[in-house]
Amino acid sequence: MSTLTDPLSQWLKERRISEVECVVSDLTGIARGKILPTNKFLQEQGMRLPESVLLQTVTGDYVEDELYYDLLDPADIDMTCRPDPSAIYTVPWALEPTAIVIHDTFDRYGNPIELSPRNVLKKVLALYAARGWRPIVAPEMEFYLTQRSDDPDLPLQVPLGRSGRPESGRQSFSIDAANEFDPLFEDVYDWCEAQALDLDTLIHEDGPAQMEINFRHGDALHLADQITVFKRTLREAALKHNVAATFMAKPITDEPGSAMHLHQSVVDSQGRNLFANEHGGHSELFLQHIGGLQKYIPEFLPLFAPNVNSFRRFLPDTSAPVNVEWGEENRTVGLRVPGASPANRRVENRLPGADANPYLAIAASLLCGYLGMVEGLAPSEPVVGRGYERRSLRLPVTLEDALARMENSTALAQVLGEKFVRGYVAVKRAEHENYKRVISSWEREFLMMTV
Repeated sequence: MSTLTDPLSQWLKERRISEVECVVSDLTGIARGKILPTNKFLQEQGMRLPESVLLQTVTGDYVEDELYYDLLDPADIDMTCRPDPSAIYTVPWALEPTAIVIHDTFDRYGNPIELSPRNVLKKVLALYAARGWRPIVAPEMEFYLTQRSDDPDLPLQVPLGRSGRPESGRQSFSIDAANEFDPLFEDVYDWCEAQALDLDTLIHEDGPAQMEINFRHGDALHLADQITVFKRTLREAALKHNVAATFMAKPITDEPGSAMHLHQSVVDSQGRNLFANEHGGHSELFLQHIGGLQKYIPEFLPLFAPNVNSFRRFLPDTSAPVNVEWGEENRTVGLRVPGASPANRRVENRLPGADANPYLAIAASLLCGYLGMVEGLAPSEPVVGRGYERRSLRLPVTLEDALARMENSTALAQVLGEKFVRGYVAVKRAEHENYKRVISSWEREFLMMTV
């Protein structure tokens, strides 16, 4: 039983928290768990949840029975979920003083659950730690604000800002366009400050009412937790101001998609950036890291683009590069090297969508680079000029093709485990089968009276 001298207990007491939301992330990134009175939470120091929540689809369905009972205990047993004292956040919008506590998951023998996204990221970080390396990441989250709607058949509409008018045309980097939603973002920043989230910059992106929030660089696990909390915080702030916020990869036809760009670098135990050599140029490890991203992203793509909607962002004539080319200060390639001092040398993976599970996207991106470093992989020549049309290093263009490639990835199964790969692919295939059963408005419009 916890005592009031424990850091977690003390944190809750100081803030007079009366209720605790105990959560874990499923494969989609949905927070699942229980809400407990603080006293009960402190007595139990965790919770139990069915293992099956980790094989639940975004629609609430499960994978087919044969695979379900092959991946999970046939008795449908519980897993043990233990709170991480470093992953506790307030819920500023709640009526009662409330906290979110992110938990880690273990089986009955105390082993980390292989299907848990947070455990997947921890496993990748342990690989780096074993070599005396520490990855540094800085995520950039894009999203749209839209009008609220209760009819999923209707296209999303641009919301009204303070002026009472919807945006028209492209307003990239417009200060006035961002200020249209000032009251909403004042709440977002106030709430995120109360939660100690490491937000940096707010930018208006290309699409109407499309924004980007940048996080300050830091520890990968801590930032994955923060993105999980931030997504919910933003949605709550949007609802308060009578609009909706969406992290769909491609929510509006003919408008730019939303990404989760990941800036990543690696430092040694002294904090020195391993991506720069003694002369300030690109180190061998840096080039190998890019080589790993180029080789393995095509195999790991469903971890960056997890939904059928994700691949709409990769359609031709969009602003998203559908390749794993690399170049310096080049936004037309999937792997951009920003202009920076040698101490800040990094690569920006521009392929993950905003809809990706942050634990899995960060884990996959770091794993690709890690494998390149330990295997000594050389990258291709950097692209100078426009890279959108490059076809030599293109990616799968459908979810079905990407899942088939991931299913056959020897490297992914060896590092993250066969159970994880089979479980993830099964969940995404179940979701895709569900999607294919829905008749779209396009089919009704163009086929109903013509074929």
